Amino acid sequence: MKESKSRSVWMELAVPQLHPLDRSLETDVCIVGAGIAGLSIAYLLSCEGKSVVVLDDGPIGGGMTERTTAHLSNVIDDGYVTIERLHGEQGARLAFESHTAAIDRIEAIVATERIACDFQRVDGFLFQAPGQSVEELEEERLAALCAGLVGVERIERPSAPVLEPGPCLRFPRQAQFHPLKYMTGLMQAIERRGGRIFTDTHVETVQGGEHAVIEIRQGHVLLAQSVVVATNTPINDMVVVHTKQAPYTTYVIGAGVPKDSVPTALYWDQADPYHYVRIQKDATTNGRDVLIVGGEDHKTGQADDGKERHLRLERWARKRFPMMEQIEYRWSGQVMEPTDGLALIGRNPGDASNVYIATGDSGMGMTHGMIAGMLLTDLIQERTNAWASLYDPSRKSLKSIGTFVQENLNVAAQYTEWLSSGDIESEGQIPKESGAVLRNGMQKVAVYRDEDGKLHRRSAVCPHLKCIVAWDSIEHTWNCPCHGSRFDAYGKVINGPANTDLSPIEMQLSS
Repeated sequence: MKESKSRSVWMELAVPQLHPLDRSLETDVCIVGAGIAGLSIAYLLSCEGKSVVVLDDGPIGGGMTERTTAHLSNVIDDGYVTIERLHGEQGARLAFESHTAAIDRIEAIVATERIACDFQRVDGFLFQAPGQSVEELEEERLAALCAGLVGVERIERPSAPVLEPGPCLRFPRQAQFHPLKYMTGLMQAIERRGGRIFTDTHVETVQGGEHAVIEIRQGHVLLAQSVVVATNTPINDMVVVHTKQAPYTTYVIGAGVPKDSVPTALYWDQADPYHYVRIQKDATTNGRDVLIVGGEDHKTGQADDGKERHLRLERWARKRFPMMEQIEYRWSGQVMEPTDGLALIGRNPGDASNVYIATGDSGMGMTHGMIAGMLLTDLIQERTNAWASLYDPSRKSLKSIGTFVQENLNVAAQYTEWLSSGDIESEGQIPKESGAVLRNGMQKVAVYRDEDGKLHRRSAVCPHLKCIVAWDSIEHTWNCPCHGSRFDAYGKVINGPANTDLSPIEMQLSS
């Protein structure tokens, strides 16, 4: 498969290669997924003497972790006004405490394990949207203070108006790092403690019980006292969890800027669509910094205009950062948005008591990943954790019922694609290195034409809950518009909740 033109700034780092699982094993805890959540859980459990095995069907950090912008923040993505409305003052305080503890724990791990990952404490700045009242910004400041954020202040006119010239909020003691450098160090620390990590290992099934049973595609079986599914979105839950969160695609660009021309900090605005910005300093940029700008989100699989969204990000950024040089990096990532703004971390609803999940990152995957490590370590060790009910995947939030209904109605509407005629009329209209969905009688077929002109046909029906996938021309993937399953151009599954490939189609279509 030819590599997508999409590439994040972090992918310049070569992550150490590991080996697939080649035998059956027994362990205390099996973790499915080697992203930030999976390795955080494995590290903390190994520090407590538990034997751990981590399985991933890709490389270390090869999912959404390598596509993050790596903001380490306790400034909740949906805002403290919203979190307080949905979860009460106590819930907002627990959200603040957990994200703050996650940043502190990452900082401590970096120091303890001597991980050179560019970890740095920085300020965070929240800018109001054009036309937004100062009163709304002040309301957010007061809600943040009530939740426990110390030192939050309103700045009437920033000395360097980075995003907008008007008032903004300054949040001290945020942080940033290089996620793949951190993941590499975390992997090495896990292995030093006896943990075992296997990549290119596809988990077929997860079954709880007296012993959790994890079946591998290659035919091996792993037995564990407990199992954690940390695969961005669960591959072991068919329906329940997926009604509580929705997949969104977010876009990012990276461009060189003169060294120290933009103050190192985290920047966010409250526009619609919103934007988020940070600086990455790295020796490979020849004395320059890399400006990282993200935003322009949409529901996964429900738009294929990524090039235009990248252009809109560039126009927005050049207006505010005229020193920007050419765009060097363009990529996208998938964010799982829970309907009530907070992650889903704990026992999998309706499953055995030794099956756990970590999902619903809500744009805060780095801190939610460490929260998962801390919380699930306590649950597996049968210790009380004050955050357990806040993040419980079984929780019901009546105050977010409107969002719940809206998102699930959106899912229902996607099934009308079964009745559509397809993207184009014939295969002959598909350019090289592109794909389209065609109708063939009662079938919907996902057709990809590779760089040599050869056609590859797969069923366009997502094996999760039978939605029709859509082509993503930025990532060269097939994306499910219902629950965010993603498949490469040839139909191989690369992101759940689907856990099997798109079915092959052998019949010849009209050209």
